[in-house]
Amino acid sequence: MNATTITGAPTYPWSHRAFRLIWKLVWLLAASWTPPQANLWRVWLLRLFGARISWQAKIYSSVQIWYPPNLEMAAYSCLGPRVNCYSMDRIAIGARSVVSQGVHLCGGSHDIEDHGFRLVTRPIVIGSDVWIAAEAFVGPGSHVNDGAVLGARTVLCGTAESHSVYVGNPAKKVRERKIYRGT
Repeated sequence: MNATTITGAPTYPWSHRAFRLIWKLVWLLAASWTPPQANLWRVWLLRLFGARISWQAKIYSSVQIWYPPNLEMAAYSCLGPRVNCYSMDRIAIGARSVVSQGVHLCGGSHDIEDHGFRLVTRPIVIGSDVWIAAEAFVGPGSHVNDGAVLGARTVLCGTAESHSVYVGNPAKKVRERKIYRGT
């Protein structure tokens, strides 16, 4: 019996899996150990593997990116230390947005109603001027609108309104975000 006839088997073709294996090896050998000053090198590697990233974006060396062609990052956006970018579907990060240490951006899950737990993917869109604080989880299909903040360890599986602050599991809006511009 081949893998494509097994219920719940991986849905990605061998070529996709080979690409991800090569990507993982390249990142491990050429980027995962690099110092902070080598950011342009890491951006170049990601772009080489199909990511659509601004040269002004910041990517820490300890970041894990599952599939670079599904990653988009605007100018001055940042993936902090130990971010797990599980880009099974498109993950787009707007300008000046910060994804802090240990955050998990999860673009895929499984259909719990399906006997074989079929894979389900949905894009994650993070607007501009967003802050996703340490160890938060952003689930498949989530949309974090411009200026929103997700507090540390917040779990978002849905939509965060613009210029709002969310905390907890599940994420709950606790207040509006006021942005001060100078004196």
